[in-house]
Amino acid sequence: MCGETGCGKTTLLRMLKRELRPVGNIQGKIYYKGICTDDLNEHTSACEIGFVLQDPDSQIITDKVFHELAFGLESLGLENSVIKRKIAETACYFGIENIFYKSISELSGGQKQLLNLASVVAMNPEILILDEPTAQLDPIAREMFLNTLRKLNSDLSMTIIIAEHCLEDVLPMCDRLIFLDKGKLSYNESPENICSRIKGGTYFLEAMPDAVKITSPFLKGDEKSPLTAKAASDFIDKRLTVDPISVEAKEKCKNTILELRDVSFKYDKDSTDTLRNLSLRLFESEILFVLGGNGAGKTTFLNVAAGIYKNRTGQIRLFGKRSSAFKDRTIYRNNIAVLPQDVRTVFVKDSVEDDFRETGANAEEYGFDVSHLLSKHPYDLSGGERQLCALIKVLAGKPKILLLDEPTKGADPLLKRRIADILLKLKAKEISMIVVSHDTDFAAMCADRCALLFGGEIVSQGEPHEFFSQNRCYTTATNKIMRQFDSNIITPEEAISSLDRRKP
Repeated sequence: MCGETGCGKTTLLRMLKRELRPVGNIQGKIYYKGICTDDLNEHTSACEIGFVLQDPDSQIITDKVFHELAFGLESLGLENSVIKRKIAETACYFGIENIFYKSISELSGGQKQLLNLASVVAMNPEILILDEPTAQLDPIAREMFLNTLRKLNSDLSMTIIIAEHCLEDVLPMCDRLIFLDKGKLSYNESPENICSRIKGGTYFLEAMPDAVKITSPFLKGDEKSPLTAKAASDFIDKRLTVDPISVEAKEKCKNTILELRDVSFKYDKDSTDTLRNLSLRLFESEILFVLGGNGAGKTTFLNVAAGIYKNRTGQIRLFGKRSSAFKDRTIYRNNIAVLPQDVRTVFVKDSVEDDFRETGANAEEYGFDVSHLLSKHPYDLSGGERQLCALIKVLAGKPKILLLDEPTKGADPLLKRRIADILLKLKAKEISMIVVSHDTDFAAMCADRCALLFGGEIVSQGEPHEFFSQNRCYTTATNKIMRQFDSNIITPEEAISSLDRRKP
C-alpha cells in the first residue's frame, strides 16, 4: 500500500488492528475471517492480527532482547516451558541468537525493527500489518528485513499488508498493489498491470522503482514493465542503446566553515569509541551527505558536530574558531541549527500554529502550504507531515549551518523532491548543510559531496557520481541498473537521457 504523505495509510492500517484504532466517527465494518473485528475475542484480536509500527522504539517494552520476545507470550498466560520453546524457535528463525541476551540500548535501528517483527511473529499471527517498517533502515538492512518478510510469506503462508513509500525492493515481492489517494482507493491490482498503465508526471510514477521509471518511456502498447534491476538491465541490453553521459566538474569551495579534526567520542568510560579520530570538513554553501549503515555512528557524529555531545579528543572549529569559544549557547544563535531524527522533540506546543508562532516560522517562505495542518497537534500528523513542519520550524532560526538527521524519513517521493528543492534554495542563500541519511537516491538529487561513515570514521568521500560509481552495494538503484553500461549514471533522469531505442 502506498500513497502521498497524509493520504490515510496509517489510519487505514490502524483501523485493521482493533487495539490501535484511532478515536473518531467510524462508518462501515471490518471483517476478519467473516467475523466483524468488533466481535473478535481478545485473544484472537491480539494474536492473529500482528502489527509492526514505523518507529522501532515506540513498540519496544522491555530492557533485554529475550525479555521482549517473551513479553507478548507472557501476557497471554502461557506456561514457562512453552514460552521458552517459542522464543528459542523464533530467535533461530530470525537469526538473532547473537543478540539474544543483549540490552535493547545496544541495538541498532535495524536490529530493533527486526526484534519488533520477531516479537510479533512469536505470537503466531495469521495477518502481519507493517506501517513503513523500513523508514529508518539503511539500504542493506532494509533488503534483509524485506527478505525476512518474503520468507514469512513463502514459508508460513502468512498474509502481509505493508505500507511503504520506498517501493524499490517491495514491489517485486508483492502480489497486489494498492494506491491510496485522499483516503480512497485509486489502484488495486497486480503491480505489473498498474506499472504498464502509469504515465509520467504523476505521483504514481514517482513512487515506482527506478526500473519502472527508466523503462516506462520505452514500452510499447501493453508491454509489461520490468520491476527489478536485473530485468531492467536485460531490457536495456536487448532493446536500447546507451550514450555515456558527461559529468561536469562542480566548482569546489575553498572556505571551510566547520571542521572536525581527529575527533573521538564514547558514551561512557568503559565503552569503546563510537567515533574514532574522525576528520571531516564542511565548506561554505555546500550540501554534504554523510551515509552509513545502522549503528555506524551517524547520529552521534551529528550531535558531536553540533556541540550537543562533548568530543573526547580532537578539535571542532566553527568559522575558524574553536567551538568551545561560543559561550552561553551562542553557537545556536544564527549559527547552527539541528533537525533531529525524532522530530517530535522539536515541538513544544499543542498545535502546529502555536509552535510556528513561537519561533516566527513561515511555511510560505519555502513554498509549502501547510494551512490544513496548523490547527492539529504535532503528534497527530503523519510521519511525513511532522517531518516537514519540524523542518520549517528549525529554519525559522535563520542558521548559517543546518544539520539534518534523516530529513526524508516518512516522506513520500514528491515531498522528498520538494525537500531537495528546499535544500538547494537554502544553499543558494549561502547556508551550508550536513545531511545524515540512509537515502542514496535523495543524496544523488542534491548532494555536492558524499561521505561514508564506517566503524566510527570517514572511510571514503567524493562528488556523488564519483562516490556512488565506486560502490557496488551502497549506491543508488539507478546505478545498479546502469553501471554495466555507464557507471557514472546515478539518477533516473540521467539514465533516460542516455537511452535511445535501438535501430533495426
